[in-house]
Amino acid sequence: MLRVGLTGGIGAGKSEVSRLLAGYGAVVVDSDRIAREVVEPGTPGLAAVVEAFGKSVLTPEGTLDRPRLGSIVFADQEKLKTLNAIVHPLVRARSAELEAAAGDDAIVVHDVPLLAESGLAPLYDLVVVVDAAPQTQLARLTALRGMPEEEARARMAAQATREQRLAVATLVIDNDGPLEALEPQVRTVWKELTDRAAAASAQA
Repeated sequence: MLRVGLTGGIGAGKSEVSRLLAGYGAVVVDSDRIAREVVEPGTPGLAAVVEAFGKSVLTPEGTLDRPRLGSIVFADQEKLKTLNAIVHPLVRARSAELEAAAGDDAIVVHDVPLLAESGLAPLYDLVVVVDAAPQTQLARLTALRGMPEEEARARMAAQATREQRLAVATLVIDNDGPLEALEPQVRTVWKELTDRAAAASAQA
């Protein structure tokens, strides 16, 4: 098994890279999706979030009000740390379960937005970083996602810097350009991953 960490700043295009890799045959473990699952209604995760932040972070239907919670934690580093301390251990446990089910010959791509921030790079055989300039990230968040500029800047500021992400990268995918320039790069990275997996298998 080849364990790959995939990360990138918000708006860098990591989700599109993840989708392409899954199409090529990678087993993608999506930390964001798991993070949503572990705080669904009735879970211990949601109960812990409500205990920490109060019932104001719930919708009338009893689900987590993500925009409301986001506006609280992205404006306060201590509150963000509190949320991460609840969610991250639950996500790691579920990710380990999914990885174990993938099989010995799989290429498992862990899609982890906060990989650099959390010091997780050593857990993987290699790290792929999807890179884009901050001005590109900001333009995508405001134009494509309709996010207010102030909120977009706050979310970017809550993440690692571009330099911190690149410092943990084994392979870098440049996604500063148009979407059609992305796929050839991802295909090249996939070939590198399959070559590494084959080499590791031959040595085993």
